[in-house]
This record gives sequence, structure tokens and C-alpha cells, in this order.
Amino acid sequence: MAEITAAAVKELRDRSGAGMMDCKKALTEANGDIEAATDWLRAKGLAAAQKKSSRTAAEGLVGVVVAGTKGVAVEVNSETDFVAKNDQFQDFVRTVSAVALETGAVDAESLSNAAYPSGGTVAEKLVSNIATIGENQNVRRVGHVEVTEGVVVPYVHNAAAPGLGKIGVLVALEGNAPADVLEPLGKQLAMHIAAAFPLALSAADIDPALLERERAIAAEKAAESGKPAEIVAKMVDGAVAKFAKEQALLSQLFVMDNKTPVADVVAKAAKDAGASITLKNYVRFQLGEGIEKEVSDFAAEVAAAAGV
Repeated sequence: MAEITAAAVKELRDRSGAGMMDCKKALTEANGDIEAATDWLRAKGLAAAQKKSSRTAAEGLVGVVVAGTKGVAVEVNSETDFVAKNDQFQDFVRTVSAVALETGAVDAESLSNAAYPSGGTVAEKLVSNIATIGENQNVRRVGHVEVTEGVVVPYVHNAAAPGLGKIGVLVALEGNAPADVLEPLGKQLAMHIAAAFPLALSAADIDPALLERERAIAAEKAAESGKPAEIVAKMVDGAVAKFAKEQALLSQLFVMDNKTPVADVVAKAAKDAGASITLKNYVRFQLGEGIEKEVSDFAAEVAAAAGV
């Protein structure tokens, strides 16, 4: 059986919001596996259905840039938030975002191999930055959106500088409505996306593996109800459908009024403008999401002192 460390308990508590003893039990049941322990807590009703943590696990910046009907978001990580405030680092993120837009680089590898404006490649410039700034950095990911007719609207939350921040959003609105209609609509939708953290544009676009994971969790919960099998099956289907509705952008309730589905907000804007408007796509990058940060020795010692 895997050793359940104080650091692992703390990490699970941060992820799930569950109590310390519940986290220890979950890790024991899951043989130390954090993901499995998280699912165990959710199945037992001891954690939120999905804790969208604002506790990012890496530092750095997200850069967003738009030119015409195209836009790109790029995440570049650093070890500390101090570096994210460094002018040299900010200039690098701003420049590589522009390079990604110009070259069409679709991932970190192709962007790293692209030419850097001042000479060499993006990867070589990054190595130089690491040497001069004295801290490890890396280009993590790239996201593009594009429309044939319409606008791409950028938005940065917690901006450190124009076009740079901790959350970067791009909204692609396809249609023939005038810019003075599309731009403010795109800004509102981008703010919604930053706050609501949709997993996909529509329910059909959600990763099937994620839906199966939700189904397994719902099935374990429903099985504990003691109800007949046919009722349990309906409970599971209902839970998965509810999850998909809440996580798909078009069916989420618009944060501005918390009652109108986003799809209806777009449809109303199109009707009022007497023009076509389609929410074609979006990108939402939150700094460090999905990256696990190692718990410091000091944090582990504190947790241990507290009796974990």
C-alpha cells in the first residue's frame, strides 16, 4: 500500500475542499492516487461536483493577440510570479504571441522552432532568457481561433500589461452583424467564459472520456440510493446530462443575468441586429491549469505538525 504523505493530503484538500480525515481515507482507498481519490470523494458526496480551482499550479503569463479575423493565445510559464512582472519576460510573451499568430504555429513545439524576430528561434531566445533572468521558463501551449466574416474578440483577466495576464480568452463570432454589435457582445461572452470556465462549445464537443468518468461517479452515487435498477439508470443519465449542460458554453446560463442560456443571448443579439451571428469557437487559457505544483517542504512540515 502506498504511503499517504502530508503533502498528498494537502494537495487533495486543496483540490476537493474536503476535510482532512476524508482526504486521508480517500487516498487510502485509492492507494495514493490523487485522481482516483478525488473521484472517490465526489462519489461519496464529500467534494464539489467540479471545483474549478483558481489556485494555479505554475506562474508566468498568458498572451492574447488579434489581427483582423484571427486570434491566438499563448501560455508561457515561469517558476515565480516575480518573473511574470519582468519587462524582458513580458516582451518575450508578447513577441511569441505575435509570432504564433503570424506563423500559424499550432503547438508549443512548432512555435519553439519558429524564427524569433531578433534572430535565432523562439527556443533559442528562451534559453537566452533563462540564462539572463536566472529562472526556468517554457512555452507551454498555443490556441487559435478564426472567422471568415465577423470578429475575434480578446479579453484578459488580471492583466499584468496590455494583452498579458493570468486568464486569456478569445471569442470567435461569425456573422454579418456590424462591428459595433459584435465587439461588445464578444466582450461580454469573453467575460462569461473567463468566469464560468466552460469545458467545450457544446455538449457534443465535451471529451467522451470525461463524460464516462462523470457517468462512473454518478453510477456509484446512484447505486447507494437503494432504488430499483431502472430508476438508478435514469438517475445516472440525468446526472450526466446535467453535467454536460452546465459545462458546455452554449447551454451555460449567462453570468450577466444567471438565467438566459448563452445560445439564446447570441440569438437575441442576432435578431435585434437583423443579421447573422454565430458563436463559432473560443479559447480560454488560465495560467497553470492542469499543472501540479510540488508542495514545499515547509508546507509539508506545517501539515505534519498539524497532525496530518
